[in-house]
Amino acid sequence: MSIKLPQKLMLLGSGELGKEFAIAAQRLGNYVIAVDRYANAPAMQVANAYEVISMLSADDLEAVVTKHQPDIIIPEIEAIRTEKLLEFEQRGITVIPTAAATNYTMNRDRIRELAHQELGIRTAKYGYATTLEELIAVSDKIGFPNVVKPVMSSSGKGQSVVQDKSEVDKAWNYAIANSRGDSQKVIVEEFINFEIEITLLTIKQWNAPTIFCSPIGHRQERGDYQESWQPAEISEDKISKSQEIAIKVTDALGGAGIFGVEFFITKDEVIFSELSPRPHDTGMVTLISQNLNEFELHLRAILDLPIPHIEQLGASASAVILASQKSDSIAFSGVADALSEKDVDIKLFGKPNAHPYRRMGVALAKGVNVQEAREKATKAASKITIISLPMGAQLCIGRMEFAAIQAKSASAD
Repeated sequence: MSIKLPQKLMLLGSGELGKEFAIAAQRLGNYVIAVDRYANAPAMQVANAYEVISMLSADDLEAVVTKHQPDIIIPEIEAIRTEKLLEFEQRGITVIPTAAATNYTMNRDRIRELAHQELGIRTAKYGYATTLEELIAVSDKIGFPNVVKPVMSSSGKGQSVVQDKSEVDKAWNYAIANSRGDSQKVIVEEFINFEIEITLLTIKQWNAPTIFCSPIGHRQERGDYQESWQPAEISEDKISKSQEIAIKVTDALGGAGIFGVEFFITKDEVIFSELSPRPHDTGMVTLISQNLNEFELHLRAILDLPIPHIEQLGASASAVILASQKSDSIAFSGVADALSEKDVDIKLFGKPNAHPYRRMGVALAKGVNVQEAREKATKAASKITIISLPMGAQLCIGRMEFAAIQAKSASAD
C-alpha cells in the first residue's frame, strides 16, 4: 500500500483527541474535515472544514461524505451509525481501522465476546442487562462488588462500582443516562482487585509488524481517567503477556492505526479489559513523554508511513483539568502559574462550554521518576481555575476586566 500526500481525512468525532490528530495530520499537509454533533468542537477549530450533524443519522452521514468525498474516514467516538461505514468502505473509502472493526469496538459487548469467547482471552466475568430487573438478576449472579457500564459509551461515562444490591437501581439509571447512541443495554463485570490498570498503545501497520509504546498506568474516578503516567512499573513478563494479547485482538480486528488496549494487572494475572481503535485519552501523556506522540503514530500507521523508532523520553505524567460547574462562556486563570515549573506543559482543549466533571484541559509533566512527574502534573492542573464569564461576554476580554471577573468569582466561592 502506497499513499500519496496530501489525503482528505474525515474525522467522525471532533473532541480533544481529534484536535491533536488534526494538528498532526495538517503538519504533513493533509486536508481535514471535522464532524461532530455540536458546533465549535475542538477539532473544528483547527480543521480545514467542518460539519455539524447527528452521526447516528444515516442520511446525515451520507450527505457529508457525498459532499466532501474523503479518502479516509477516521471515527473518534462510539455514537456512529456503523452500518453506513460498511457502505462507505464498499465504495472504496478507507475506514480506520476497518468498518468491521469499528462496528465491533463501538459496543463493549461485541469486543468482550470476541476476546473471551472467540479468542479465549482472560477477561473479567461479565453479563448483560436491558432492564433493571435483568440487572438485578445478573448482579446477583456475578456477585458484589461489581462494575456496571453502558455497552456503548466513551471515556468511562456511565460507569459505576456497585457495592451491594441497594446500589443497583442507581447504577442502572446512571448507565442508561450516559449511554451513547440508542442503546439501552448495560454490561455487568466482576470487580477485579488489580494492582494497576494500564493502557498499552498498540500500533497496527499496513505493511510492517505491530509495535507498542511503553505501558501507561492510569487512575480513574467516576469511570473516567484522572491521571496517567508512563512508563507503568510492571514486570517484563507481564508486558510481554499484554503485548501477546494485544496482537491477538488487533489481528482479529484488522486494518491499521493505533489501538488503546486496556488491561488489569493483578499480582498473578494480565486481564484484558477494553479496547479503543483510536488514540486513547490516557495516552495524552505521550504529548510530553515520547518522540512521537500517539496522534502522530496513529497518522503514520494510517498513511503507511514508516515508524523507525519510538523513544520514551523518561518518567512523565498527565493530570486532567475538570470543570466544576455549568457555563456557556468560560475563561481560564492560573495558566502562567501552572507553567512556571520546569518540564510542565498545559493543553487547553477549547471546548465551547463546561459542565461538572467535563474535561477541559490536561497538565503534562516530566520528572526524575514517575512519582515526581505525577505530583508535578497534578499540582499544575490544580492551579488552573475555570471562570464562568457573564452571558454574552467576548472571548477576548481585557486584562483588567478579566481580573475583575476573577475577583468576583473568587468572592462568590
